[in-house]
Amino acid sequence: MGPADDLRAVAASDLVAGGPALSEWLTRCTFAPAGTAVRCAVSGGADSLALLVLAVSAGLDVTAVHVDHQLREESASEAKLVAEVAQRFGAQFESHTVSVDPDGPNLEERARIARHEVLGAGVLTGHTADDQAETVLLQLMRGAGIDGIAGMTPGRTKPLLALRRTETEAVCRQFEVTWFNDPSNEDRRFQRNRVRFELLPLMSRIADRDVVPLLARSSASAREARQALAELLPQGEPTDTRWLQTLSESQSRLTVRAWLERETGRPISSAATDRVMAVVHHTARATELEGGWSVRRSSGQLELRLRR
Repeated sequence: MGPADDLRAVAASDLVAGGPALSEWLTRCTFAPAGTAVRCAVSGGADSLALLVLAVSAGLDVTAVHVDHQLREESASEAKLVAEVAQRFGAQFESHTVSVDPDGPNLEERARIARHEVLGAGVLTGHTADDQAETVLLQLMRGAGIDGIAGMTPGRTKPLLALRRTETEAVCRQFEVTWFNDPSNEDRRFQRNRVRFELLPLMSRIADRDVVPLLARSSASAREARQALAELLPQGEPTDTRWLQTLSESQSRLTVRAWLERETGRPISSAATDRVMAVVHHTARATELEGGWSVRRSSGQLELRLRR
């Protein structure tokens, strides 16, 4: 038996100790079949460490990928922690360092973009039902349409969306995994944190019940409606402004918005859609979108670009 087999044996004994609670958590996760090779984004927080533990317990071939933004003194310790947990549970480990200017505007968004450029497509993240509720409210505040209210789509890359944040912490406690609390996650200068610590508790008090499951239900309904609309939309090339102009305004907007959200991987606000429609109708040549994206028209075609 080699070192890798020893690690898997240790991981297996830890996971068996999880008992019924582990089985119940796993039934609500949306992991790929056992044996599938996956990359998990692991920051060192409870959600991502629980993702690592649950992915291994689901029988996946896991690589834990850690991105150090070099924004805090503790970042080196966090990378060390993730490496140790990955080794304990028999997962592979990758560490990447990115440079983000801490003094520039939109720090949270710039860090997210830098992180995603390293992680690439298909990486698993530890987003929970609480993250989904926050996302839905943030999108409503930005005037997003049905795609924004739909929130994050459950599936192989977001397997923990049916779990609560309290449950990911319970996973870590059950397996004696220590996690880091990122101070930036409590910084009220960031809008998401104000939604988390101020708006959601207020809504729950007003509703006299936990509103996170209600927002998850609304999100699921919006995804169903989005799918129905997609099936009704005319089929064509969404970047062809001449074709878009043959559609009704509502059809054209829905088509453009769906294309933008599919390509950028993020909800598009009504205001951003308005600006892109101005490009479609030749009243503007180009426009900027959130997240460093831009759209310009060239020879009757829409071109989507990401600023590096």
